[in-house]
Amino acid sequence: MQRSGFQVRNRLQHLTYLALLITFAVVIHTVEAAMPLPMPVPGVRIGLANIITLLTLILFGLRSGLMVAVIRSVLGSMFVGGLFGFGFWLSITAGIISCLAMAFILIFQKKGLVSLISVSVVGAAAHNVTQLAMASVIIASFELLMGYFPFLLLLSIPTGIFTGFAAYYLEGVTGRMLRQTSLGDGG
Repeated sequence: MQRSGFQVRNRLQHLTYLALLITFAVVIHTVEAAMPLPMPVPGVRIGLANIITLLTLILFGLRSGLMVAVIRSVLGSMFVGGLFGFGFWLSITAGIISCLAMAFILIFQKKGLVSLISVSVVGAAAHNVTQLAMASVIIASFELLMGYFPFLLLLSIPTGIFTGFAAYYLEGVTGRMLRQTSLGDGG
């Protein structure tokens, strides 16, 4: 299995890395859901668990990124008590769409055309817009979409910048660790 400059020795090693990333994402998702944040729009979160999804996309690609996003949404919703509830559907659809949007923009980032911060801002915007669209569909209110759209799009910028910087930092740290473990043990 090939990933951004790293060679995974075997499937077990790859699954172990994914399990760790999923664990981090679920813990962050659960903690963030429990934290009341003073945001101007109800229900808005910073999106800290998306840091792990973006990191997974960078290191392991789209398939693994989608796996982290989906499993994080399912397990996170179970832990906060909302499996198959309103929040679950918002979380899983937004996680998938955001992951796909970031994977697409990562193509341009790898060519040096955009920064990792830009990838994260696009992911945050896709996440917010998808959640808003899903909420509007579920409660059958187009006014909700039109009313909150500008606010959520605007809030995507600072949250995307924050998560982008975090992913950028973690990419360097994680990349060094993966090189050491993959190459340091004879691999």
